[in-house]
Order: sequence, then structure tokens, then C-alpha cells
Amino acid sequence: MAPTERRDTPFPRLLPGLLTVGGALGLIAAFVLAVEKIALLKDPAYVPTCSINPILSCGSVMITPQAEVFGFPNPLLGIASFAVVTTVGAVLMAGVSLPRWFWLGLQAGVTFGVVFVHWLIYQSLYVIGALCPYCMVVWAVTIPLFGYVTLHNLRHRPAAWRIAGYHTVILTVWFLTLVTLIGVRFWSYWSTLI
Repeated sequence: MAPTERRDTPFPRLLPGLLTVGGALGLIAAFVLAVEKIALLKDPAYVPTCSINPILSCGSVMITPQAEVFGFPNPLLGIASFAVVTTVGAVLMAGVSLPRWFWLGLQAGVTFGVVFVHWLIYQSLYVIGALCPYCMVVWAVTIPLFGYVTLHNLRHRPAAWRIAGYHTVILTVWFLTLVTLIGVRFWSYWSTLI
């Protein structure tokens, strides 16, 4: 890696694309969830398109208090947040350099997002007992967004460069842990499908 790239970020070319694509995927998932929630509010008998079986069931998740933690449907928070992330990615792709205070604000946002997502994962697995496929898309994009924004913000610390060398290992272990938790929690159902 060239010295100028090393001063900028561990992943100078990856981050703008990750923010753009990850933000867009999260935005689409949040938008679809919002549309499904509105349809469910209009007609309580409506079955969301993501209600596939007893475990993969957006409808079961949407009717819980956890789906409106801040007094409004969670997907609205996702729409706003992922729109910002997508825009930041597009701005970076255009070659714009953002100030440190902006990056710290983005760090606060992705940190809140990853903590909130893990609270929702816990709620889905151990309180609600159902999984929302669109929510899982949000989980899947929030984790790498947090990881790579954090690495970018720690780019001046030598430890960040050591961690950056293991970025795929860290993400793989993180995702495998979540998949394992889902598999174990719902094994009684999954085993009937085998």
C-alpha cells in the first residue's frame, strides 16, 4: 500500500463503495419494512411478504413493542440513517474530503446503529422468537459499516493497521457467531426441515 494511502485510511478505495452499497441495501430494506408496516397498520389481517414461516416472520416482529422503540416504527430511523450513509459514500466516491468532526459524527451514528441492531437481535432471538428477513439485511450491512468506519477513524493509530490486516477474519467470526446463535436458538424448527 502506498504511503499516501496509509495516511488516509486502511481501505482508501473500499470505504466509499461500502458506504454507498451498504447504505443503499439498508435503505431498501428499511423502506420495504416501512411499506409493510403501513400496510399492516391499515389492515391488521395483512400478512407481510416477509412472513415466510413461523420463524421467518416479519409480521410477528412488527406487532411487538420492540418494533417501535422510540415511539415510531424503527424502519423510519433506518430510512433516515441509511440515506445519510449512502449519501456519504457517494460524496466520498466523488473525491470530496470530509472534516474530522463529520467522521466523528458518522462514528457516533454507526456505533449507535450496531448497538441497537444487537439489541434487536437479542430481542428477536430470545424475547420475540421470530426473525424478520428484511431486518436481517439491516443487521448484515450495519456490522461492516461500523467496522470499516471505525477503522477509518482509527487510521492514525498503529493498532488500527494491525487490526485492518484481519478485517475479513473479524467480520467472518462476527457473522458466524450470529448464524450460530440463530441456528441454536431455532434448531427445533430447522431440524424439522432436514
